[in-house]
Amino acid sequence: MSDLLPFVLALLALLATPGPTNTLMAAAGAQRGVVRSLPLLAGELGGYFIAITVWIELVGAAAASQPLVPVIAKFVAAAFLVWSAWKLWVNAGHADLAQRGITLGRVFATTLINPKALVFAFAIFPHVGFVARLPFLAIFTVLVVGTAVGWMTLGAVAARSSSGLLTSSRVERITAVALAVFATLLVVQTVQGLL
Repeated sequence: MSDLLPFVLALLALLATPGPTNTLMAAAGAQRGVVRSLPLLAGELGGYFIAITVWIELVGAAAASQPLVPVIAKFVAAAFLVWSAWKLWVNAGHADLAQRGITLGRVFATTLINPKALVFAFAIFPHVGFVARLPFLAIFTVLVVGTAVGWMTLGAVAARSSSGLLTSSRVERITAVALAVFATLLVVQTVQGLL
């Protein structure tokens, strides 16, 4: 996709859909509000930049000769999502936000293994050298920030308008269930791709 408008539209469509990272951003917005959640953007951007680069440069080359490489990567990603879901569920409602799972490191790691990065790398980003990819990464950065802030805002608004129904503990448990669902879908899709 080297035309700019289709590139932007494809990015927006994928970035706006619910997924593991967006779920964490919405939960952070519900817990902390938008302003206090903004530092998490560094984790999301870093995770996506590294993942997209690794998928394009390394995994793409390895997958050409070893077709099981992407399959193994997807199973590892699913395992991490299950672990994240378990950690959020078990620690739901603890007083210390850092122990409750929605940290910069968790957002980074979740984004790093987010299946969306695979789609960005192989279906949306043009297959050009790293330097030629930089302008596309700049556009990507702006769109990631915009959609992440949107998800944070959605979480914050939902928490304020729920009349006490969305406690921190409930938000974390909902997030845990969503991450487990994403992991299950990833495993099912990967297994179906093997059949």
